[in-house]
Amino acid sequence: MPFLVQLTDDAVRDLEELCDYIVHHDAPRSADLVLDQIERAIRTLTEFPQRGAYPKELLKFGVREFREILFKPYRVIYRVKGNDVYVLAIADGRRDMHTLLQRRLLEADVPHRRYVNQGVGAPLGTIG
Repeated sequence: MPFLVQLTDDAVRDLEELCDYIVHHDAPRSADLVLDQIERAIRTLTEFPQRGAYPKELLKFGVREFREILFKPYRVIYRVKGNDVYVLAIADGRRDMHTLLQRRLLEADVPHRRYVNQGVGAPLGTIG
């Protein structure tokens, strides 16, 4: 049974900021390519979300409720709860990930709603 993949508002904002940065510092075509590759990686979570590694910044604190997949240098941080996968952060791995993960994951409430993936190959779409 496929997992339902949902992007939190923070993850959607991460994607928007990432694309804006690439458009202004590289080229719109590059931003489209990166966005496509990240979305493709996220779609793979519908089948095998447990394959992701535990973020090393959290492992040193014994936290194993979050996982990550990589599209270098970008890291997609998510949490599996039942048959749902919540994408919580999409960040350039060259950033201060320790602070980002602490603020975004350890100090935040359980993620809510926003965008959902209908399955592998389907576009990310809005729910609700």
